[in-house]
Formats: sequence, C-alpha cells, structure tokens
Amino acid sequence: MHRTLIGRLTVVHGIVFAAVLMLSASGAQAMDGDTSSDDPHAVFVIGDREYRSEESMPMLGRILKNRYDFEVTLCFSVTDDGVIDPNRPDHIEGLEALTDADVMIVYISWRQLPSDQLEFMMDFIQQGGAVVGFRPTVLPFEYPEDHEYEHLNTEWPHEVLGLRWISHHGADSSTDAFPIEERADHPILRGIEPFHVRSWLYDAEEHVHENVQPLMTGRAVEGAEPDGEHFADPHPVAWTHTRTEAYGGGRTFFTTMGAAEDFHNEYLRRLSLQGIFWAVGLEDRIPEQGLNAEPILEYDPEPSGFGDDAYKQDMRPEDIPLTVEND
Repeated sequence: MHRTLIGRLTVVHGIVFAAVLMLSASGAQAMDGDTSSDDPHAVFVIGDREYRSEESMPMLGRILKNRYDFEVTLCFSVTDDGVIDPNRPDHIEGLEALTDADVMIVYISWRQLPSDQLEFMMDFIQQGGAVVGFRPTVLPFEYPEDHEYEHLNTEWPHEVLGLRWISHHGADSSTDAFPIEERADHPILRGIEPFHVRSWLYDAEEHVHENVQPLMTGRAVEGAEPDGEHFADPHPVAWTHTRTEAYGGGRTFFTTMGAAEDFHNEYLRRLSLQGIFWAVGLEDRIPEQGLNAEPILEYDPEPSGFGDDAYKQDMRPEDIPLTVEND
C-alpha cells in the first residue's frame, strides 16, 4: 500500500536507501510485529516543547497499530545520547522513514532542522504525501532572519496545513468545539458530538488557505472548565485542506486542538484517528458510529507547559510501549 493510497508515485533517493533499511531505534521507533504490504505506514514527526506531544502521539500510534493494523514509526527530538528532548530544536531522529510512509503525522514547533533532515519532510510533501497536523505545528520552524529557509516559517504552515500562526484567545480560556452542520455527513465527523477541550482557541477565521474546508467551529470559553461563558468570535478548529501543486497537491487534515489534556476527550481522539484515515484514503473504513478511540494503555501525560522540567525526564524511544498484546 505504501505511497499508493491516493495515487502517489514512489520516489526513494539512492543516497538514503541504506539509511532506511538501517533505521535507528535511538530516536525513531517502529512498531514491533509483522505488517503486510497492505498496512498503511504512519510516520509521526514529534518535536514540540509545550504540549507533550511526546506522550500524546505515541498514544495515537498505539491505537493505529494495535487496533487498526497500521505500521507506525515514531520520530522524536532526542539528545546525542538518545534521550527524548522536546526542547532540542535542531534534530529529529529517523526522518528517513518518510521515504516509505503513507502519512506524515506532524506535531512540531519552533524547529531549526538541518537541510538533510528537512529534505525528507519536503520530499514527502512534494510527492503528494498525506499529512495530519496538530495545534502548534502552525509555528513549525524558527529559522533566523536571512536563513535560506526563513520563508518556511510562515509559508510552510499556510501551504501544508492551511493556516499560519496569528494569535490565540488567552491561556486562561478554553474551547468548545462544534461540528459544522453542513459538513455533518463528512466521514471524519462520524460519531463526533460537540465537546470541550482545555486548549485555548486559535485565531483562524479570516486566515485559512482558500482550499480549506472547515469541519468544526470553536468558541472561546471563559476559564479552563466546561460551561463557561463564550466570548469573541468563533473560529475553525478542524478542517481538510487540499494542497496546491507546488506543495504536492495531497490531502491534509489539521486541527488547532491537541494540547496534552485535550486528548483525554474521546471525541478528539476519534476526530484525530478519522482524520488520519481520511488523509490516506481509508474513509470508507470509518463506521457510521465512528472509530473506537479508547487508548490501548493508560494515558496520563504531564500537563502542557514550558521548561526543562515540564516533560518526563530520561525517556527514550525504546522505552515507550508500542505493541500491546491482547487488546
């Protein structure tokens, strides 16, 4: 199935082929167990310093692998010694796995990746690869002024995800999310009801790409808990995006939700999984009641926050349980 789900051509550069075969477990971890050629390959690109994506993305990966037979590779930002370090901006281990991927699930912010790593992401996108993105990825890169990749700081999120960073409605607020009635028959929205998340609403209404099709709208809520008063204007919080030919012309699903705490919500987990299925052209496999989005193992992430002590210490990719027996 690799690179055939949405009619994409396979292009594998000879200079990286050996690296693909010798994919290191120091920073990129593939799921254990046999997978057939019909199993879609999801590569998670994880490098975010605030929202504990190093915990939420493996949770989604376990569901994809153990319940839905995806092949999954997790690519983390790691230290030279192989310890997960979401604050390291210039290295994500194992991106060569994208040469054999069907979908890139990207959760990054403020990265300054070197060209030999960025190339894997850009090649995948330009070949029409399916993309799924979350929250802070609207701020994917922080290349300095006059750097050859400075333009990607704003161009990449707008063209690949459908939105560049504008502003948010304040960290003391939260968000109510509502499926858009006119999009109720979209397969990504199967089994999705209105729900509340802790993350604060991003400003998107007038700034999304012209190719974006919103699926859900968010309202800013006063305070962190449900049932607060709404304030300010509504904004899209989840959408599909068909990229231009300059960026591969492929499918993208994106949501501005996705803080660590948000994924306690069953509807957000289901929305995320169904966005992945749609992106790789498997929407016909989404049942009318929606996918089973129960976590495979307990999901107990650290809360969102900045700092060297905000994330779980001394965690290595190989220590993260991925394949689980008898789910």
